[in-house]
Amino acid sequence: MEQYVIKPWDTRDDGQPAPVDWDMQVPPEVDAIAELVMKEYEMSVSSKTLITSKPDKGGAIWRIETDKGPRSLKVLHRTPERSLYSVGLQEYVVRQGARVPALIPARDGKLFVEKGGKLWIVTDWIALTQATKVDLAGAQELCFGLGEFHRHSKGYVPPQGAKNSSRLYRWPNYYQKIAKKIGWMREMAKAYGETTASNSILSVVDKYERQALDALERLKASAYPRMVQMGEPHWGVVHQDYGWSNGQNGPGGLWVIDLDGVAYDLPFRDLRKLITSTMDDMGVWDLTWMRGMIEAYHRANPLDRESFEVLLIDLAAPNEFYKHLKEMFYDPVTFLNTEAEAILQRILSTDQTKDQALAELAKDISQYQPGDYTQAAVPATTVRQAPASASDQANWQLASPNPAAKGESKPVDVEPGKLIRLPEKESKPVRTAVAAKKPPDVVLFPNPELPFAETTTPASRQSERLKPIVATVKKAGSKPVKKKAASTGSVKTASKTGKKTVLNKSSVAKKASAKLPAGKALKKTGKSNEKAKTGTQLAKRSSSPRGTQHAAVKHPYKKAAAPSRKLTSNQAKKPRAVKAKKTGRSMR
Repeated sequence: MEQYVIKPWDTRDDGQPAPVDWDMQVPPEVDAIAELVMKEYEMSVSSKTLITSKPDKGGAIWRIETDKGPRSLKVLHRTPERSLYSVGLQEYVVRQGARVPALIPARDGKLFVEKGGKLWIVTDWIALTQATKVDLAGAQELCFGLGEFHRHSKGYVPPQGAKNSSRLYRWPNYYQKIAKKIGWMREMAKAYGETTASNSILSVVDKYERQALDALERLKASAYPRMVQMGEPHWGVVHQDYGWSNGQNGPGGLWVIDLDGVAYDLPFRDLRKLITSTMDDMGVWDLTWMRGMIEAYHRANPLDRESFEVLLIDLAAPNEFYKHLKEMFYDPVTFLNTEAEAILQRILSTDQTKDQALAELAKDISQYQPGDYTQAAVPATTVRQAPASASDQANWQLASPNPAAKGESKPVDVEPGKLIRLPEKESKPVRTAVAAKKPPDVVLFPNPELPFAETTTPASRQSERLKPIVATVKKAGSKPVKKKAASTGSVKTASKTGKKTVLNKSSVAKKASAKLPAGKALKKTGKSNEKAKTGTQLAKRSSSPRGTQHAAVKHPYKKAAAPSRKLTSNQAKKPRAVKAKKTGRSMR
């Protein structure tokens, strides 16, 4: 059993949908591991009920009845190193007085159990009820509880061995990404011009792309560079998935649950997400609600003038447009013909009141006191330490720590007009048909007067590129031929004459590529992949998201490849909204 590694279980290994509804079930191997985990705790379990499952990620929550009262058993779907970051945070904020379920130690003193390649945690089961959604008072309760959580998280430093998670320095990159992806939406709508929503998207995409670029310019001119220099522990963490399901009323006030996705960031990013999603649900940008929600948060975790300004910038970005319409990258034809038009019209209707409401809200900036960001950046901790509650570092030691997990996080110097390198991500092996290229340096605050540099391959390395090998096309009625590899080309011996003809590979490729005009899609046939691979495969396909990133398209920031995710013709992404309806919970 110890050899079993928990992975997402919503599909079989061959990619075909599973024959059962995994939203309320887990594989028997996972259930068996859960039984083993419960034996690691000083408790006697009488029953176990699955509350929610994350089949697309590999997580689950059970309610267990024990001799110590009802408790919650949860398997965290992220890597052990990443989960250790959130487990340490949960223990830290409990010690600071936050209304967050306390972790119950196992028999060995650790606050988690590591089995099946995942971390498991146990807490007391807290009876909670959702705050009301129908009036402002419920939204204010939610915002006040969020502010309390953020305030208690300040000063957190993860345990040694935890993988650091931070979005603090990535705001400019986020706006750049939105602008770039909205540009992709334009090309997608052009490529699928016959779909229902294509014309509607083309009529508004320029406006939303401009909003993202404007937000980037405003951020560069704001106090953001000085704010992030204060360091990650200064700001604390964000929940990243906060809402009515993860902030609920309980004993003593509002409780915050499901902390496995927390990360360092400017805390009011959670507040912005809550406001924009609420305005989207209401169908109007309501100034009274926005002011009420911000004021409630401010009472629990005071905002300064600089924070309020950056919050306004984030509110003005095209967040909802991007969030809802990016589904087109996964299954463009289906999405553009079914859901896209209704979603777009709802967003356009809601945004009619957005500019005026934000203009009025901006007048409140004088009510907030200026912040002090003149002190030097907080120095990075050379050695990570566990929270104050863990006197023994062994209580935070993973069974098989990943050497790639980073043990420290360094603050980033951010100044306008200078190039910086963001904290490096964990490297992963890449399987490619050509020699891997070194990624370009990240430009966080580029000089607007200088164009983005394009990466070129030195002449000395151009010869290293792998050249395509194109098989000759077998024409109908022709006799079989034999091929022999040669250093200068391929030798074809005709069965009739026995003559040998030397074929140069590059010339064959040119002839094969000339069979179809560029950009013309190949017709699908019932032939096997082996038979279909002829010289015509050099033609670019336009029937997939990758194919729609036309070679002639120049995106705002770089010559971008297609979105990293590619679906085959017999696969389709299950919309997030469909998954959420079944459980009523957000699955992050």
